Amino acid sequence: MSNSVTKCLEGVQIAGPTPGFDVVIVGAGFAGMYMLHRARLLGLRVCAIEKATDVGGVWYWNRYPGARCDVESLQYSYSFSEELQQEWHWSERFAAQPEILTYASHVADRFDLRRDIRFSTGVTEAHYDEAAALWQLQTDQGESLTTRFCIMATGCLSNARTPPLPGLDDFTGKTYHTGEWPHEGVDFSGQRVGVIGTGSSGLQAIPMLAAQAKELVVFQRTPNFSLPARNAPMDEAYEKAWKAQYPQKRQKAREETLSGVLYDRSSLKAHESSAEDRQNEYERRWAGGGINFMHSFNDLMQNMSSNETAADFVRAKIRATVHKPEVADLLAPKDHPIGSKRICVDSNYYATYNRENVTLVDLRAAPIVSITPTGLQTADQHYQLDSLVFATGYDAMTGALLKMNITGRHGKSLADCWQEGPRTYLGLAIAGFPNMFTITGPGSPSVLSNMIFAIEQHVDWIVDCLSHLRVQNITSIEADAQAQDAWVEHVNHVADQTLFPLANSWYMGANVPGKPRVFMPYAGGVGPYRQKCDDVAAKGYEGFHLQALPAHAPL
Repeated sequence: MSNSVTKCLEGVQIAGPTPGFDVVIVGAGFAGMYMLHRARLLGLRVCAIEKATDVGGVWYWNRYPGARCDVESLQYSYSFSEELQQEWHWSERFAAQPEILTYASHVADRFDLRRDIRFSTGVTEAHYDEAAALWQLQTDQGESLTTRFCIMATGCLSNARTPPLPGLDDFTGKTYHTGEWPHEGVDFSGQRVGVIGTGSSGLQAIPMLAAQAKELVVFQRTPNFSLPARNAPMDEAYEKAWKAQYPQKRQKAREETLSGVLYDRSSLKAHESSAEDRQNEYERRWAGGGINFMHSFNDLMQNMSSNETAADFVRAKIRATVHKPEVADLLAPKDHPIGSKRICVDSNYYATYNRENVTLVDLRAAPIVSITPTGLQTADQHYQLDSLVFATGYDAMTGALLKMNITGRHGKSLADCWQEGPRTYLGLAIAGFPNMFTITGPGSPSVLSNMIFAIEQHVDWIVDCLSHLRVQNITSIEADAQAQDAWVEHVNHVADQTLFPLANSWYMGANVPGKPRVFMPYAGGVGPYRQKCDDVAAKGYEGFHLQALPAHAPL
Protein backbone atom coordinates (compact mmCIF):
# COMPACT_ATOMS: atom_id res chain seq x y z
CA MET A 1 0.00 0.00 0.00
CA SER A 2 1.24 3.51 -0.82
CA ASN A 3 2.38 5.89 1.95
CA SER A 4 -0.41 8.34 1.06
CA VAL A 5 -3.03 5.67 1.68
CA THR A 6 -1.37 4.67 4.95
CA LYS A 7 -1.34 8.28 6.18
CA CYS A 8 -4.99 8.82 5.35
CA LEU A 9 -5.87 5.86 7.57
CA GLU A 10 -3.85 6.95 10.60
CA GLY A 11 -5.97 8.18 13.47
CA VAL A 12 -9.27 7.62 11.67
CA GLN A 13 -12.09 6.76 14.10
CA ILE A 14 -15.52 5.73 12.85
CA ALA A 15 -18.30 6.98 15.10
CA GLY A 16 -20.77 4.52 16.58
CA PRO A 17 -21.10 1.87 19.29
CA THR A 18 -18.00 0.13 20.69
CA PRO A 19 -15.59 0.24 18.92
CA GLY A 20 -15.25 1.48 15.33
CA PHE A 21 -13.53 -0.53 12.60
CA ASP A 22 -12.69 -0.07 8.97
CA VAL A 23 -13.34 -3.76 8.32
CA VAL A 24 -15.12 -6.46 10.28
CA ILE A 25 -14.69 -10.02 9.00
CA VAL A 26 -17.27 -12.64 9.89
CA GLY A 27 -15.50 -15.98 10.14
CA ALA A 28 -11.94 -17.13 10.89
CA GLY A 29 -11.53 -20.12 8.66
CA PHE A 30 -9.07 -20.04 5.77
CA ALA A 31 -10.96 -17.12 4.18
CA GLY A 32 -11.21 -15.04 7.34
CA MET A 33 -7.59 -15.61 8.30
CA TYR A 34 -6.21 -14.52 4.95
CA MET A 35 -8.56 -11.54 4.80
CA LEU A 36 -7.42 -10.47 8.25
CA HIS A 37 -3.77 -10.77 7.27
CA ARG A 38 -4.22 -8.72 4.09
CA ALA A 39 -6.38 -6.06 5.76
CA ARG A 40 -3.71 -5.56 8.40
CA LEU A 41 -1.05 -5.08 5.72
CA LEU A 42 -3.28 -2.39 4.23
CA GLY A 43 -3.21 -0.54 7.57
CA LEU A 44 -6.90 -0.98 8.28
CA ARG A 45 -8.48 -1.24 11.71
CA VAL A 46 -9.86 -4.73 11.49
CA CYS A 47 -11.25 -7.53 13.57
CA ALA A 48 -12.66 -10.96 12.82
CA ILE A 49 -15.59 -12.61 14.58
CA GLU A 50 -15.61 -16.38 14.94
CA LYS A 51 -18.19 -18.61 16.64
CA ALA A 52 -15.64 -21.39 17.26
CA THR A 53 -13.00 -21.30 19.98
CA ASP A 54 -10.17 -21.26 17.45
CA VAL A 55 -9.35 -20.88 13.76
CA GLY A 56 -9.93 -23.46 11.03
CA GLY A 57 -13.52 -23.01 9.86
CA VAL A 58 -14.97 -26.20 8.43
CA TRP A 59 -11.88 -28.12 9.56
CA TYR A 60 -12.47 -26.98 13.15
CA TRP A 61 -15.95 -28.53 13.18
CA ASN A 62 -15.55 -31.58 10.90
CA ARG A 63 -13.70 -33.91 13.26
CA TYR A 64 -15.60 -37.05 12.36
CA PRO A 65 -13.61 -40.27 11.88
CA GLY A 66 -12.07 -40.38 8.43
CA ALA A 67 -12.42 -36.66 7.65
CA ARG A 68 -9.92 -35.87 4.92
CA CYS A 69 -9.42 -33.41 2.06
CA ASP A 70 -9.99 -34.63 -1.51
CA VAL A 71 -7.46 -32.18 -3.00
CA GLU A 72 -3.80 -33.10 -2.67
CA SER A 73 -2.13 -31.48 0.33
CA LEU A 74 0.53 -29.70 -1.70
CA GLN A 75 -2.25 -27.89 -3.58
CA TYR A 76 -4.82 -27.47 -0.79
CA SER A 77 -2.73 -24.87 1.02
CA TYR A 78 -2.05 -21.15 0.97
CA SER A 79 0.11 -19.81 -1.85
CA PHE A 80 0.44 -16.17 -0.69
CA SER A 81 3.64 -16.80 1.27
CA GLU A 82 6.53 -18.63 -0.38
CA GLU A 83 8.17 -19.03 3.02
CA LEU A 84 5.06 -20.72 4.38
CA GLN A 85 4.89 -23.02 1.36
CA GLN A 86 8.48 -24.09 1.75
CA GLU A 87 8.56 -24.55 5.50
CA TRP A 88 5.38 -26.58 5.95
CA HIS A 89 5.61 -30.35 5.47
CA TRP A 90 2.51 -32.41 4.77
CA SER A 91 2.74 -35.98 6.02
CA GLU A 92 0.28 -37.50 3.50
CA ARG A 93 -0.81 -37.13 -0.10
CA PHE A 94 -4.34 -36.23 1.07
CA ALA A 95 -4.24 -34.57 4.48
CA ALA A 96 -6.57 -35.68 7.27
CA GLN A 97 -8.59 -33.18 9.30
CA PRO A 98 -6.23 -33.07 12.33
CA GLU A 99 -3.28 -32.12 10.14
CA ILE A 100 -5.24 -29.47 8.25
CA LEU A 101 -6.37 -27.96 11.54
CA THR A 102 -2.78 -28.00 12.80
CA TYR A 103 -1.78 -26.19 9.62
CA ALA A 104 -4.46 -23.53 10.16
CA SER A 105 -3.23 -23.05 13.72
CA HIS A 106 0.35 -22.73 12.47
CA VAL A 107 -0.72 -20.00 10.02
CA ALA A 108 -2.51 -18.14 12.82
CA ASP A 109 0.62 -18.34 14.97
CA ARG A 110 3.02 -17.44 12.20
CA PHE A 111 1.12 -14.27 11.28
CA ASP A 112 -0.06 -13.48 14.81
CA LEU A 113 -3.70 -13.47 13.77
CA ARG A 114 -5.49 -14.46 16.96
CA ARG A 115 -5.05 -11.09 18.69
CA ASP A 116 -7.58 -9.59 16.27
CA ILE A 117 -10.10 -12.45 16.36
CA ARG A 118 -13.05 -12.54 18.75
CA PHE A 119 -13.62 -16.24 19.36
CA SER A 120 -16.73 -17.94 20.75
CA THR A 121 -18.74 -15.11 19.21
CA GLY A 122 -21.48 -15.29 16.61
CA VAL A 123 -23.12 -12.54 14.59
CA THR A 124 -26.88 -12.42 15.15
CA GLU A 125 -27.65 -9.36 13.01
CA ALA A 126 -25.96 -7.13 10.42
CA HIS A 127 -27.73 -3.91 9.43
CA TYR A 128 -26.63 -1.26 6.95
CA ASP A 129 -27.12 2.31 8.21
CA GLU A 130 -27.65 4.32 5.03
CA ALA A 131 -27.34 7.75 6.65
CA ALA A 132 -23.94 6.96 8.15
CA ALA A 133 -22.86 4.58 5.36
CA LEU A 134 -21.85 2.08 8.03
CA TRP A 135 -22.61 -1.52 8.95
CA GLN A 136 -23.85 -2.25 12.46
CA LEU A 137 -23.31 -5.80 13.70
CA GLN A 138 -24.83 -7.39 16.80
CA THR A 139 -23.19 -10.42 18.39
CA ASP A 140 -24.48 -13.15 20.66
CA GLN A 141 -22.17 -11.75 23.34
CA GLY A 142 -24.20 -8.56 23.52
CA GLU A 143 -21.70 -6.45 21.58
CA SER A 144 -22.54 -3.87 18.94
CA LEU A 145 -19.83 -3.26 16.36
CA THR A 146 -19.75 -0.56 13.71
CA THR A 147 -17.67 -0.85 10.56
CA ARG A 148 -17.33 0.76 7.16
CA PHE A 149 -16.91 -2.59 5.38
CA CYS A 150 -18.35 -5.97 6.28
CA ILE A 151 -16.62 -9.02 4.83
CA MET A 152 -18.55 -12.29 4.99
CA ALA A 153 -16.03 -15.13 5.29
CA THR A 154 -18.69 -17.50 6.55
CA GLY A 155 -17.76 -20.47 4.37
CA CYS A 156 -19.77 -22.50 1.90
CA LEU A 157 -20.15 -25.52 4.21
CA SER A 158 -20.67 -24.07 7.66
CA ASN A 159 -24.36 -24.45 8.48
CA ALA A 160 -24.82 -28.12 9.39
CA ARG A 161 -28.27 -29.51 8.69
CA THR A 162 -30.04 -32.18 10.71
CA PRO A 163 -33.35 -33.21 9.12
CA PRO A 164 -36.36 -32.68 11.44
CA LEU A 165 -37.31 -36.34 11.71
CA PRO A 166 -40.38 -37.21 13.81
CA GLY A 167 -39.44 -38.54 17.23
CA LEU A 168 -35.83 -37.38 17.17
CA ASP A 169 -36.15 -35.68 20.57
CA ASP A 170 -37.40 -38.95 22.08
CA PHE A 171 -34.33 -40.98 21.10
CA THR A 172 -32.62 -42.18 24.30
CA GLY A 173 -29.29 -42.88 22.63
CA LYS A 174 -26.66 -40.37 21.50
CA THR A 175 -26.90 -38.37 18.27
CA TYR A 176 -24.04 -36.81 16.32
CA HIS A 177 -23.60 -34.73 13.16
CA THR A 178 -20.45 -35.11 11.08
CA GLY A 179 -20.25 -31.33 10.74
CA GLU A 180 -20.42 -30.75 14.51
CA TRP A 181 -18.39 -33.64 15.86
CA PRO A 182 -17.36 -33.76 19.54
CA HIS A 183 -13.80 -32.54 19.92
CA GLU A 184 -12.97 -35.27 22.38
CA GLY A 185 -13.95 -37.94 19.86
CA VAL A 186 -16.46 -40.76 20.27
CA ASP A 187 -15.93 -44.42 21.19
CA PHE A 188 -18.50 -46.61 19.42
CA SER A 189 -17.04 -49.92 20.63
CA GLY A 190 -19.75 -52.47 21.32
CA GLN A 191 -22.50 -50.19 20.02
CA ARG A 192 -25.22 -50.53 17.41
CA VAL A 193 -24.71 -47.41 15.29
CA GLY A 194 -26.90 -45.97 12.56
CA VAL A 195 -25.64 -43.57 9.88
CA ILE A 196 -28.06 -41.44 7.88
CA GLY A 197 -26.52 -40.08 4.69
CA THR A 198 -24.06 -41.29 2.09
CA GLY A 199 -22.53 -38.08 0.80
CA SER A 200 -18.87 -37.19 1.18
CA SER A 201 -18.74 -37.17 4.99
CA GLY A 202 -20.73 -40.39 5.22
CA LEU A 203 -18.49 -42.19 2.75
CA GLN A 204 -15.41 -41.15 4.70
CA ALA A 205 -16.84 -41.96 8.13
CA ILE A 206 -18.58 -45.27 7.39
CA PRO A 207 -15.42 -47.44 6.99
CA MET A 208 -14.02 -46.03 10.24
CA LEU A 209 -17.27 -46.52 12.15
CA ALA A 210 -17.67 -50.05 10.81
CA ALA A 211 -14.24 -50.99 12.13
CA GLN A 212 -15.24 -49.92 15.63
CA ALA A 213 -18.97 -50.50 16.09
CA LYS A 214 -20.53 -53.82 17.01
CA GLU A 215 -23.14 -53.25 14.30
CA LEU A 216 -23.40 -50.50 11.70
CA VAL A 217 -26.60 -49.75 9.81
CA VAL A 218 -26.28 -47.36 6.87
CA PHE A 219 -29.50 -45.63 5.84
CA GLN A 220 -29.11 -44.61 2.20
CA ARG A 221 -31.58 -42.57 0.20
CA THR A 222 -29.35 -41.76 -2.79
CA PRO A 223 -26.13 -43.60 -3.68
CA ASN A 224 -23.18 -41.46 -4.72
CA PHE A 225 -20.26 -42.13 -6.99
CA SER A 226 -16.98 -42.43 -5.14
CA LEU A 227 -13.40 -42.84 -6.31
CA PRO A 228 -10.54 -44.49 -4.42
CA ALA A 229 -8.17 -42.00 -2.82
CA ARG A 230 -5.08 -44.22 -2.93
CA ASN A 231 -3.78 -42.13 -0.07
CA ALA A 232 -0.18 -42.67 1.04
CA PRO A 233 2.56 -41.01 3.06
CA MET A 234 4.03 -37.99 1.33
CA ASP A 235 6.73 -39.02 -1.11
CA GLU A 236 9.88 -37.03 -0.38
CA ALA A 237 10.96 -36.74 -4.01
CA TYR A 238 7.44 -35.71 -5.08
CA GLU A 239 7.30 -33.03 -2.40
CA LYS A 240 10.74 -31.74 -3.30
CA ALA A 241 9.84 -31.49 -6.99
CA TRP A 242 6.67 -29.55 -6.19
CA LYS A 243 8.41 -27.13 -3.87
CA ALA A 244 11.12 -26.49 -6.44
CA GLN A 245 8.46 -25.28 -8.89
CA TYR A 246 5.79 -23.92 -6.57
CA PRO A 247 5.51 -20.43 -8.15
CA GLN A 248 5.17 -21.82 -11.70
CA LYS A 249 2.72 -24.51 -10.64
CA ARG A 250 0.56 -22.07 -8.69
CA GLN A 251 0.41 -19.66 -11.62
CA LYS A 252 -0.60 -22.43 -13.98
CA ALA A 253 -3.32 -23.59 -11.58
CA ARG A 254 -4.68 -20.05 -11.28
CA GLU A 255 -4.69 -19.16 -14.95
CA GLU A 256 -5.02 -22.36 -16.95
CA THR A 257 -7.37 -24.64 -15.05
CA LEU A 258 -11.10 -24.83 -14.39
CA SER A 259 -10.75 -25.94 -10.78
CA GLY A 260 -7.52 -24.36 -9.56
CA VAL A 261 -6.08 -27.88 -9.19
CA LEU A 262 -3.40 -29.30 -11.44
CA TYR A 263 -4.70 -32.59 -12.77
CA ASP A 264 -3.58 -34.73 -15.68
CA ARG A 265 -6.14 -33.31 -18.11
CA SER A 266 -6.90 -35.21 -21.30
CA SER A 267 -7.38 -33.52 -24.67
CA LEU A 268 -9.48 -36.44 -25.94
CA LYS A 269 -13.24 -36.93 -25.97
CA ALA A 270 -14.61 -40.13 -24.52
CA HIS A 271 -17.31 -40.65 -27.13
CA GLU A 272 -14.72 -40.32 -29.92
CA SER A 273 -12.36 -42.88 -28.35
CA SER A 274 -12.51 -46.65 -28.78
CA ALA A 275 -13.99 -48.80 -26.03
CA GLU A 276 -10.55 -50.34 -25.46
CA ASP A 277 -8.83 -46.95 -25.15
CA ARG A 278 -11.50 -45.74 -22.73
CA GLN A 279 -11.18 -48.83 -20.58
CA ASN A 280 -7.39 -48.56 -20.44
CA GLU A 281 -7.52 -44.87 -19.52
CA TYR A 282 -10.15 -45.36 -16.84
CA GLU A 283 -8.16 -48.23 -15.36
CA ARG A 284 -5.02 -46.10 -15.28
CA ARG A 285 -6.79 -43.23 -13.55
CA TRP A 286 -8.61 -45.53 -11.13
CA ALA A 287 -5.30 -47.08 -10.10
CA GLY A 288 -3.80 -43.62 -9.55
CA GLY A 289 -6.60 -42.51 -7.26
CA GLY A 290 -8.39 -39.27 -6.60
CA ILE A 291 -10.51 -36.89 -8.65
CA ASN A 292 -7.97 -37.10 -11.48
CA PHE A 293 -10.25 -39.88 -12.77
CA MET A 294 -12.80 -37.25 -13.83
CA HIS A 295 -10.23 -35.80 -16.25
CA SER A 296 -9.77 -39.05 -18.15
CA PHE A 297 -11.47 -37.29 -21.08
CA ASN A 298 -12.31 -33.63 -21.60
CA ASP A 299 -16.03 -34.00 -22.25
CA LEU A 300 -17.26 -36.00 -19.26
CA MET A 301 -19.23 -33.05 -17.84
CA GLN A 302 -20.60 -31.84 -21.17
CA ASN A 303 -21.59 -34.97 -23.08
CA MET A 304 -24.04 -37.46 -21.62
CA SER A 305 -22.90 -40.42 -23.71
CA SER A 306 -19.28 -39.76 -22.68
CA ASN A 307 -20.28 -39.38 -19.05
CA GLU A 308 -22.13 -42.68 -19.18
CA THR A 309 -18.95 -44.52 -20.16
CA ALA A 310 -17.24 -43.27 -16.99
CA ALA A 311 -20.32 -44.02 -14.88
CA ASP A 312 -20.52 -47.55 -16.29
CA PHE A 313 -16.87 -48.12 -15.43
CA VAL A 314 -17.36 -47.06 -11.81
CA ARG A 315 -20.56 -49.08 -11.46
CA ALA A 316 -18.62 -52.14 -12.71
CA LYS A 317 -15.94 -51.48 -10.08
CA ILE A 318 -18.61 -51.32 -7.37
CA ARG A 319 -20.07 -54.65 -8.48
CA ALA A 320 -16.62 -56.23 -8.61
CA THR A 321 -15.86 -55.01 -5.07
CA VAL A 322 -19.11 -55.70 -3.21
CA HIS A 323 -19.74 -59.43 -2.78
CA LYS A 324 -23.52 -59.37 -2.52
CA PRO A 325 -25.05 -58.42 -5.91
CA GLU A 326 -28.18 -56.93 -4.35
CA VAL A 327 -26.09 -54.64 -2.13
CA ALA A 328 -23.81 -53.67 -5.01
CA ASP A 329 -26.85 -52.77 -7.08
CA LEU A 330 -28.11 -50.44 -4.33
CA LEU A 331 -24.69 -48.77 -4.08
CA ALA A 332 -24.39 -48.16 -7.84
CA PRO A 333 -25.86 -44.73 -8.73
CA LYS A 334 -28.23 -44.68 -11.70
CA ASP A 335 -30.14 -41.41 -11.33
CA HIS A 336 -27.48 -38.78 -12.07
CA PRO A 337 -24.37 -38.31 -14.24
CA ILE A 338 -21.10 -39.03 -12.51
CA GLY A 339 -19.59 -35.76 -11.27
CA SER A 340 -22.88 -33.85 -11.35
CA LYS A 341 -23.05 -34.31 -7.59
CA ARG A 342 -20.01 -33.69 -5.43
CA ILE A 343 -17.73 -36.52 -6.49
CA CYS A 344 -16.54 -38.42 -3.42
CA VAL A 345 -13.10 -39.81 -2.67
CA ASP A 346 -12.85 -42.66 -0.18
CA SER A 347 -10.69 -45.30 1.42
CA ASN A 348 -12.29 -48.77 1.27
CA TYR A 349 -15.87 -47.48 1.27
CA TYR A 350 -17.43 -50.08 -1.01
CA ALA A 351 -15.44 -52.95 0.52
CA THR A 352 -16.89 -52.01 3.91
CA TYR A 353 -20.21 -53.53 2.84
CA ASN A 354 -18.56 -56.95 2.75
CA ARG A 355 -18.22 -56.87 6.55
CA GLU A 356 -20.62 -59.04 8.51
CA ASN A 357 -21.45 -56.20 10.92
CA VAL A 358 -22.59 -53.74 8.20
CA THR A 359 -26.15 -53.48 6.86
CA LEU A 360 -27.33 -51.22 4.04
CA VAL A 361 -30.93 -49.97 4.18
CA ASP A 362 -32.56 -48.58 1.04
CA LEU A 363 -34.66 -45.60 2.13
CA ARG A 364 -36.20 -45.27 -1.30
CA ALA A 365 -37.82 -48.66 -0.90
CA ALA A 366 -38.65 -48.16 2.78
CA PRO A 367 -38.50 -44.50 3.89
CA ILE A 368 -37.90 -43.40 7.48
CA VAL A 369 -41.17 -43.20 9.40
CA SER A 370 -39.78 -41.93 12.69
CA ILE A 371 -36.99 -42.02 15.21
CA THR A 372 -38.07 -44.06 18.23
CA PRO A 373 -36.72 -44.01 21.80
CA THR A 374 -34.64 -47.09 20.98
CA GLY A 375 -33.81 -46.71 17.31
CA LEU A 376 -35.19 -45.97 13.88
CA GLN A 377 -38.42 -47.12 12.24
CA THR A 378 -38.62 -47.42 8.46
CA ALA A 379 -41.71 -48.34 6.50
CA ASP A 380 -40.98 -52.04 6.92
CA GLN A 381 -38.65 -52.56 9.89
CA HIS A 382 -37.43 -51.22 13.23
CA TYR A 383 -33.68 -50.97 13.84
CA GLN A 384 -32.37 -51.01 17.43
CA LEU A 385 -29.63 -48.36 17.81
CA ASP A 386 -27.42 -47.04 20.58
CA SER A 387 -26.13 -44.06 18.59
CA LEU A 388 -27.28 -42.22 15.48
CA VAL A 389 -24.88 -40.32 13.18
CA PHE A 390 -26.24 -37.70 10.81
CA ALA A 391 -24.04 -37.36 7.72
CA THR A 392 -26.69 -35.11 6.20
CA GLY A 393 -24.52 -32.21 5.08
CA TYR A 394 -25.22 -28.49 5.09
CA ASP A 395 -27.51 -25.74 3.98
CA ALA A 396 -24.66 -25.01 1.60
CA MET A 397 -23.43 -21.65 0.32
CA THR A 398 -26.41 -19.59 1.54
CA GLY A 399 -27.34 -21.04 4.93
CA ALA A 400 -24.77 -19.24 7.06
CA LEU A 401 -25.53 -15.87 5.45
CA LEU A 402 -29.30 -16.17 5.72
CA LYS A 403 -29.02 -17.26 9.34
CA MET A 404 -27.55 -13.87 10.36
CA ASN A 405 -30.51 -11.59 9.64
CA ILE A 406 -28.67 -9.29 7.23
CA THR A 407 -30.53 -6.15 6.14
CA GLY A 408 -29.35 -3.68 3.50
CA ARG A 409 -30.81 -0.53 1.99
CA HIS A 410 -34.36 0.44 3.01
CA GLY A 411 -34.26 -2.27 5.67
CA LYS A 412 -34.69 -5.03 3.08
CA SER A 413 -33.44 -8.38 4.29
CA LEU A 414 -31.12 -10.67 2.39
CA ALA A 415 -33.65 -13.44 2.95
CA ASP A 416 -36.27 -11.44 1.04
CA CYS A 417 -33.84 -10.68 -1.78
CA TRP A 418 -32.94 -14.36 -2.09
CA GLN A 419 -36.42 -15.83 -1.85
CA GLU A 420 -36.08 -17.34 -5.32
CA GLY A 421 -32.43 -18.25 -4.93
CA PRO A 422 -29.16 -16.38 -4.35
CA ARG A 423 -28.35 -13.44 -6.62
CA THR A 424 -24.90 -11.85 -6.57
CA TYR A 425 -22.53 -9.95 -8.78
CA LEU A 426 -19.48 -12.17 -9.34
CA GLY A 427 -20.23 -13.97 -6.08
CA LEU A 428 -18.51 -11.01 -4.42
CA ALA A 429 -21.24 -8.44 -3.83
CA ILE A 430 -25.02 -8.07 -3.68
CA ALA A 431 -27.15 -5.24 -5.03
CA GLY A 432 -28.79 -3.36 -2.17
CA PHE A 433 -26.01 -4.24 0.29
CA PRO A 434 -23.26 -1.60 -0.05
CA ASN A 435 -19.79 -2.21 1.35
CA MET A 436 -20.49 -5.88 2.01
CA PHE A 437 -18.37 -8.50 0.27
CA THR A 438 -18.88 -12.27 0.25
CA ILE A 439 -15.80 -14.44 -0.04
CA THR A 440 -16.55 -17.45 -2.30
CA GLY A 441 -20.21 -16.53 -2.40
CA PRO A 442 -22.87 -18.01 -4.71
CA GLY A 443 -22.08 -17.15 -8.31
CA SER A 444 -18.34 -17.78 -7.95
CA PRO A 445 -16.38 -21.02 -8.63
CA SER A 446 -16.08 -21.74 -4.88
CA VAL A 447 -17.09 -25.37 -4.23
CA LEU A 448 -16.24 -26.44 -7.78
CA SER A 449 -12.65 -25.39 -7.24
CA ASN A 450 -9.67 -25.61 -4.90
CA MET A 451 -11.28 -23.62 -2.10
CA ILE A 452 -8.09 -22.07 -0.80
CA PHE A 453 -7.24 -20.78 -4.28
CA ALA A 454 -10.76 -19.39 -4.63
CA ILE A 455 -10.39 -17.72 -1.23
CA GLU A 456 -7.05 -16.13 -2.10
CA GLN A 457 -8.38 -14.76 -5.37
CA HIS A 458 -11.41 -13.18 -3.71
CA VAL A 459 -9.44 -11.73 -0.81
CA ASP A 460 -6.81 -10.25 -3.13
CA TRP A 461 -9.54 -8.69 -5.27
CA ILE A 462 -11.33 -7.22 -2.24
CA VAL A 463 -8.12 -5.82 -0.77
CA ASP A 464 -7.19 -4.19 -4.09
CA CYS A 465 -10.70 -2.73 -4.21
CA LEU A 466 -10.44 -1.32 -0.67
CA SER A 467 -7.09 0.24 -1.52
CA HIS A 468 -8.57 1.82 -4.66
CA LEU A 469 -11.51 3.23 -2.71
CA ARG A 470 -9.20 4.83 -0.14
CA VAL A 471 -6.96 6.38 -2.75
CA GLN A 472 -9.96 7.81 -4.59
CA ASN A 473 -11.66 8.94 -1.33
CA ILE A 474 -14.66 6.71 -2.10
CA THR A 475 -16.49 5.24 0.85
CA SER A 476 -19.36 3.30 -0.71
CA ILE A 477 -19.34 0.55 -3.32
CA GLU A 478 -22.44 -1.40 -4.31
CA ALA A 479 -23.23 -3.91 -7.03
CA ASP A 480 -25.47 -2.57 -9.77
CA ALA A 481 -28.78 -4.47 -10.03
CA GLN A 482 -28.57 -4.77 -13.83
CA ALA A 483 -24.96 -6.01 -13.67
CA GLN A 484 -26.06 -8.52 -11.07
CA ASP A 485 -28.94 -9.72 -13.25
CA ALA A 486 -26.58 -10.14 -16.19
CA TRP A 487 -24.10 -12.13 -14.07
CA VAL A 488 -26.82 -14.42 -12.69
CA GLU A 489 -28.02 -15.04 -16.25
CA HIS A 490 -24.45 -15.85 -17.31
CA VAL A 491 -23.95 -18.23 -14.37
CA ASN A 492 -27.15 -20.07 -15.29
CA HIS A 493 -26.21 -20.17 -18.97
CA VAL A 494 -22.78 -21.66 -18.23
CA ALA A 495 -24.28 -24.25 -15.90
CA ASP A 496 -26.79 -25.25 -18.55
CA GLN A 497 -23.93 -26.14 -20.89
CA THR A 498 -22.87 -28.82 -18.42
CA LEU A 499 -24.45 -31.90 -16.83
CA PHE A 500 -24.47 -30.36 -13.33
CA PRO A 501 -28.15 -29.29 -13.31
CA LEU A 502 -29.24 -32.88 -14.06
CA ALA A 503 -28.65 -33.95 -10.46
CA ASN A 504 -30.62 -33.15 -7.31
CA SER A 505 -27.47 -32.04 -5.52
CA TRP A 506 -26.64 -29.61 -2.76
CA TYR A 507 -25.13 -27.48 -5.54
CA MET A 508 -28.81 -26.99 -6.45
CA GLY A 509 -30.01 -26.71 -2.86
CA ALA A 510 -31.88 -30.00 -3.32
CA ASN A 511 -30.89 -31.38 0.10
CA VAL A 512 -32.89 -28.68 1.95
CA PRO A 513 -36.69 -28.90 1.76
CA GLY A 514 -38.18 -25.66 0.45
CA LYS A 515 -34.88 -24.23 -0.74
CA PRO A 516 -35.08 -22.78 -4.28
CA ARG A 517 -33.57 -25.08 -6.90
CA VAL A 518 -30.84 -22.89 -8.36
CA PHE A 519 -27.37 -23.99 -9.44
CA MET A 520 -25.31 -21.86 -7.07
CA PRO A 521 -21.60 -22.07 -8.02
CA TYR A 522 -20.06 -20.75 -11.24
CA ALA A 523 -19.11 -23.61 -13.58
CA GLY A 524 -17.06 -21.54 -16.01
CA GLY A 525 -13.75 -22.23 -14.27
CA VAL A 526 -11.35 -20.29 -12.07
CA GLY A 527 -9.18 -19.05 -14.96
CA PRO A 528 -11.97 -17.36 -16.95
CA TYR A 529 -13.59 -16.19 -13.73
CA ARG A 530 -10.38 -14.58 -12.49
CA GLN A 531 -10.02 -12.76 -15.81
CA LYS A 532 -13.57 -11.46 -15.56
CA CYS A 533 -12.97 -10.12 -12.04
CA ASP A 534 -9.70 -8.49 -13.12
CA ASP A 535 -11.43 -6.89 -16.11
CA VAL A 536 -14.15 -5.45 -13.87
CA ALA A 537 -11.52 -3.85 -11.63
CA ALA A 538 -9.44 -2.58 -14.59
CA LYS A 539 -12.53 -0.81 -15.96
CA GLY A 540 -12.99 1.21 -12.78
CA TYR A 541 -15.11 -1.46 -11.08
CA GLU A 542 -17.55 -1.85 -13.91
CA GLY A 543 -20.95 -2.97 -12.67
CA PHE A 544 -20.55 -1.25 -9.32
CA HIS A 545 -21.82 2.09 -8.02
CA LEU A 546 -19.07 4.06 -6.27
CA GLN A 547 -19.87 7.07 -4.09
CA ALA A 548 -17.91 9.55 -2.02
CA LEU A 549 -18.88 9.96 1.61
CA PRO A 550 -21.60 12.59 2.22
CA ALA A 551 -20.28 15.61 4.02
CA HIS A 552 -22.51 15.01 7.06
CA ALA A 553 -21.66 11.36 7.57
CA PRO A 554 -19.46 10.57 10.60
CA LEU A 555 -15.84 9.54 10.25
